[in-house]
Amino acid sequence: MVDIKYKTISDIIFQLRKENNLTYSELEGRTGVSRSVLYRIEHGETKHPEFKTVKAIAAIYPTHSKEIMESYIQDEERIDVLFEILSEIVNKKVEEHFSLVSMVALKILQCPQGETENNLHELYHFIEIVNDNTLKVILYKGIIKYSREHGVMKYLAKGLLQKHLIERLDLKRLEKSFQEGQEILHYINFLSFEEQITFYLRMGLLAFAAKKYEDCIQLCQTGIVMEKNDTELKARAYLAMINSYLILKNYEEVERNLDIFEKFNYVFVPESAKITRAITKARKKEYDVALPLLQKYLDELSRNYKIHIADELFEIYLEMGDLNACEKLIQREEGFLPVDINGPQICKAVGKYYLHKGEYQFIRGFINEGIQGIMKSMDSYGKVNAFKEREECMNKIVNYCIKSGNAIELKHLLLMKEVYNRK
Repeated sequence: MVDIKYKTISDIIFQLRKENNLTYSELEGRTGVSRSVLYRIEHGETKHPEFKTVKAIAAIYPTHSKEIMESYIQDEERIDVLFEILSEIVNKKVEEHFSLVSMVALKILQCPQGETENNLHELYHFIEIVNDNTLKVILYKGIIKYSREHGVMKYLAKGLLQKHLIERLDLKRLEKSFQEGQEILHYINFLSFEEQITFYLRMGLLAFAAKKYEDCIQLCQTGIVMEKNDTELKARAYLAMINSYLILKNYEEVERNLDIFEKFNYVFVPESAKITRAITKARKKEYDVALPLLQKYLDELSRNYKIHIADELFEIYLEMGDLNACEKLIQREEGFLPVDINGPQICKAVGKYYLHKGEYQFIRGFINEGIQGIMKSMDSYGKVNAFKEREECMNKIVNYCIKSGNAIELKHLLLMKEVYNRK
C-alpha cells in the first residue's frame, strides 16, 4: 500500500490510480469527474480543484478518504471552501473525520482573506448551527486556543463560556466543570451583559450540583440582581440558592427567599416550594408539622419530587427508630423511585434512598439485602462521581460487619469491587 500522507492532491490521484490499475476513463466512470479535469489535477495544472471534485475522488477510496481530505485542507486558503469542507464534516458525522475539524478551524482562523477577529466571528457563529456537542467542543477549543495566542479576549471569553455550557452537562465531571468555569470569571467583562447573566446563573446551578453551597449562593445572588426579568433560569437559581441555605441550616434565609420564589409563574415552582417548606420543618425537628405534610405530599405531588420526599421521611423514621414506617415506605418504592435516573440531584436522591434502605436492612439483620441496597446506592452515586458518598457507603458495610461480628463474604467483596470500578 502506498503511503500518501503529506502528498499533494496530484500525487494522491496519480498514486491511487496506478495502484488500482485505473485508466482516466475508468476513474471518470467511478467518480463522475471528467477525464480532462482528472488529467489537469494529476499533472499539476489545476492547483486548487473544487471541493466537490476532491470529495468525489475520496468517496471511491474510503480507506484513504481522511488522508485525501487532510492533504487538500493543507493547501486550501479560500475561506468559503474551508467552510464548505467544515459543513461537510459536521453534517456527515463520519467519526474518522472528526480529527480534521480542528485542522479546518485553524485554517479558517489563519485565512489571509480576513482579519483575525472577523475570522473568529464567522467561525463562532458557524458553530451555532452545529448539532453535535462533541464537534462543538472541538471547535470552541480551537477558538479558545487561537484567541488566547493572539490576545483576542472577547472570543476567548465567548469560547470558554460556550464550551463550559456544554461540558457542565456531563454528570461525571461536575467538579472539573466547576473549576474550569471559575476561569471565565477572569474574562467576565469581555462577555455581553446577557452572557454574564447566563454564566452567573448557570454557574450557580453547577455549584449546587458540585456541593459548593456558599459559591452557589454568591453566584446566584449576582446573577439574580443582574437579571431584571422573571425567567425560568432565574427561578431555578432561586431554588438552588434556597436549597443551599437549607443545607447550611440558614432557615431564616430559606423562608425569606421562598416567599420570593413562590411568586414565579412556572409549573415546577408550587410543588418545589411545598416540598422545601416541609423539609425545612423537618430539618428544624418540627416533626409534628413536617411528618403529616411529607406523608401527604408523597401521595399528592408528581413523581419527579417523590424521591426527595421519601428520602426525608426515611431519614426521620430511622432517627425515630420507627422500623414499621420504614418497611411501609419500602413497600411503596415502586411509586416514588424515578423511572429515568438522570440529573445530579436525582442520582444523589436515589443513592440516598438506597443507602437508607441498606441501613434499615442491616438493623433488621438482613445482611445480604443490606449490602445489595448499599451497592445500589454506590452505583447511583457513581453516576455523578460522588466519591465522598461512595466512601460512606463502603464504610457502612465495613462498620456493620465489625459491630455485628459478621465477616464480609467473598461474593460481597467481589460485588463491591465491581460496583466501585464501574464507569
